[in-house]
Amino acid sequence: MQFEDYLNKIKTFTDDILIPNEEQLENDGEVSDSIMKKIIENDLFGISIPKNYGGLGLSMKEQILLTFEFTRASAVYRSRFSTTIGLCSQALLDFGTDKQKDTYLPLMATGKAVGSFALTEPNAGSDALSLETSAKKDGEEYIINGTKKYITNAPYADVFLVMAKTNPDIEGSEGISSFLVDSNLGGIEIGETPKMLGQKGSASPEVYFQNCRVNKDALLGEKEGGGLKPALRGINHARLHVAGTCVGQAKRLIKESILFANNRIQFNKPISQMASVQNLISDSYSEMLAAEALTLNAAKKFDEGIIPETEISSAKYFASEMVSKVADRSLQIMGGAGYLEDNVITRFYRDTRLFRLYEGTSQIQQRNIARKIIKEI
Repeated sequence: MQFEDYLNKIKTFTDDILIPNEEQLENDGEVSDSIMKKIIENDLFGISIPKNYGGLGLSMKEQILLTFEFTRASAVYRSRFSTTIGLCSQALLDFGTDKQKDTYLPLMATGKAVGSFALTEPNAGSDALSLETSAKKDGEEYIINGTKKYITNAPYADVFLVMAKTNPDIEGSEGISSFLVDSNLGGIEIGETPKMLGQKGSASPEVYFQNCRVNKDALLGEKEGGGLKPALRGINHARLHVAGTCVGQAKRLIKESILFANNRIQFNKPISQMASVQNLISDSYSEMLAAEALTLNAAKKFDEGIIPETEISSAKYFASEMVSKVADRSLQIMGGAGYLEDNVITRFYRDTRLFRLYEGTSQIQQRNIARKIIKEI
């Protein structure tokens, strides 16, 4: 299938299946098995994984164009496969052994194995070097102990990509290693799914590793001291997808705002004819286009062979701030009706707030951007 045909297929899937089932998703608090089956059948688990592992082998630009489409629907749908296509598979692709890649990537590409990324801890967020989870070597095994926090898809995970200290005596990242941990092993406990402000149906509980024993071949790349490079590989991929998600969510918000404004009559005319409302819509549309361009520019550079960390941070930062503004303007256009719970804009207003926090807060992105460009002057 040509990419344009696949893109149109995903557009139709979004319009005919994902969007109409958003209310049911919100009420149930989870993505139904039938929708998950359709997500898998539409190959969304395989968009970032090479063809030789059973994926679609799409370029980053193609992945982003797809993201613009399927994230016009609730971002919760995306969350169910996002940790697999980005954070886990990409780290595995670049740093795993041939055996590890042959074992996991075909399963991930076909939705038969969900990956969950376990880096963040109660005392280690943006400061990842402060992680406390340990992995002590014991013969042919490692014993993992520690608590991971905000672990998206933990209840559905088949494999965790776990970062732990293998040598606490080494300062910096060189004492940190990554492990591919089968979720069925003993010594793993999944905490209760916490209530969240938005994105109901996305699960990000704590995960407790208590004397969890893994064989030495679980060590990513079968090498200790890989540091945070595997994590950053997945994070940079995920950040660009988040930027694309913000664009998709903004497109939907703008459409919903216009539909409401065209049908809301005040002073004998639709409020869409009022300059003050038009100003809100034009600001949202202009900023969405700017975020779209930034994201596609970073995707283009990504496809040229070097991961453009600064451009990715810039796109993620601008797009996540943009979509929050768009959501706020959209709610403002609705007036009092926007403050009620039973509408799309109110739900998206809550859902989009997360994007300024995860995969690096806006403040972390600002820090990353500034440090990089200061060095280049």
